Amino acid sequence: MKEKVLEKFLRYIKIDTKSDDSSETTPSTEKQFNLANVLKQELEVLGLVDISLDEKCYLMATLPANTDGDIPVIGFISHMDTAPDMSGENVNPQFWPNYQGEDLVINKEKNLVLTTTEFPEMKMYIGNTIITTDGNTLLGADDKAGIAEIMTAIEYLVQHPEIKHGTIKVGFTPDEEIGRGVDHFDVEKFGAKYAYTMDGGMLGELEYENFNAAGAKLFIQGRNIHPGYAKSKMLNSILIAMEFNALLPVFERPEFTEKYEGFYHLIKMEGSVENAMIQYIIRDHDKVKFEQKKALFTDAVEFMRKRYGDDMFRLELKDQYYNMREMVEPVYHIVEIAKKAMEDVGVVPHIVPIRGGTDGSRLSYMGLPCPNIFAGGHNFHGKFEYVAVESMEKASEVIVRIAQMYAEKSIA
Repeated sequence: MKEKVLEKFLRYIKIDTKSDDSSETTPSTEKQFNLANVLKQELEVLGLVDISLDEKCYLMATLPANTDGDIPVIGFISHMDTAPDMSGENVNPQFWPNYQGEDLVINKEKNLVLTTTEFPEMKMYIGNTIITTDGNTLLGADDKAGIAEIMTAIEYLVQHPEIKHGTIKVGFTPDEEIGRGVDHFDVEKFGAKYAYTMDGGMLGELEYENFNAAGAKLFIQGRNIHPGYAKSKMLNSILIAMEFNALLPVFERPEFTEKYEGFYHLIKMEGSVENAMIQYIIRDHDKVKFEQKKALFTDAVEFMRKRYGDDMFRLELKDQYYNMREMVEPVYHIVEIAKKAMEDVGVVPHIVPIRGGTDGSRLSYMGLPCPNIFAGGHNFHGKFEYVAVESMEKASEVIVRIAQMYAEKSIA
């Protein structure tokens, strides 16, 4: 499957699907339909049935069972958009075959180097073919690697009817990167009992825990006065925003946290003396700590209101998704099947909590338990993103093996 998954991945990353968190539409960018239409045509060629692409850019299809038995319907899901953090236009991948553990100069002019000191995980892929960016865009492995892996596995199952499987559902969603990936996902229409998102990171990752997540925007109304006459009159909203940020715990930022540790992440700051806006994401795996983080944030806003006045601040704080562990643990066999499938194809499972979220986290709360499986990429959302071709190949093999195992076990 190596050549197939690579060919598909390279085709998909050439299609710009960057989402836009400032948009009020679904999808947030019309260009996501460009990839959806390509995938729809490919699914039609493969002979899948019940193919639908709706006005919100949700693409679904069915691979019918090729054997009898009480086999639960399972699904595989990936998202089509790439992160708004960096351009996904004119992606120019670079290939590093038979990688031997050296630092990779991805852009000599910009002095951009993937070093094994900063990114020690690279040494996992000695002997593999690594694909990197050219330093000007993100790569798009998040989550076009997942899409390529699903499409490759489905094609393989179609071409190898001797591999018995139940009904398999395929789903591709828009706007996951801006937290809206399943806002309009029709779980009943999808029709799966269990599903897996192919949206994880390094080879072997298997995840059924993720962050509880909230997003916050704080709008600050300042007072602009000519600087020559500003004494005791000017209220600089930019400086007030900086003052607010200093109230949050320094060591609860992403760059100081790992594993089960949560954080406050300042993701955007814009404005002038007169007006400013600062935007955060708030994350924690533990529900109690998550609520405490939100309470500290709102307490900090109240402190600033008492210092400067109520009318100067407007807070928008909204929960985004929750830890799917609560929904997956009652059907933990779906994690065990994925773990055994990895072992069967020669991949060492690495069960870890997601330091982020996937479409599966919300789908689990919508009645579709949905662990997350590795797609193989690293350093998502930026110019240092990379993926090993062999990891994508193994992910496709895992999908095939999972489908086969459900048919073998006929788990109700």
